[in-house]
Amino acid sequence: MTEEEKKTKDFYERLRDELEQDTSWPAPYLYKFIVPASMEKISEIQGVFNDMDADISTRDSSKGNFTSVSVRVTMESPEAVVEKYQEVSKVEGVISL
Repeated sequence: MTEEEKKTKDFYERLRDELEQDTSWPAPYLYKFIVPASMEKISEIQGVFNDMDADISTRDSSKGNFTSVSVRVTMESPEAVVEKYQEVSKVEGVISL
């Protein structure tokens, strides 16, 4: 496992632990992402949340190079939250906030 993979794994484990301690599930969750301004990238993120009745909003950066994508959705568990982050991380150029 590379150092980067270890950091990512540790991040998700910490997130899962915090969500388990701080929240009773199912619960609403707000995801925030930044992607290069591209309808294709935005569509890929939207696709991850298909059939989940998610409220998705986008906002372009001031220069129009990037788009922020906010997704408000009810999630069943901390594990489900982490799984969605991992799915979205496959979108090229995405930054999870």
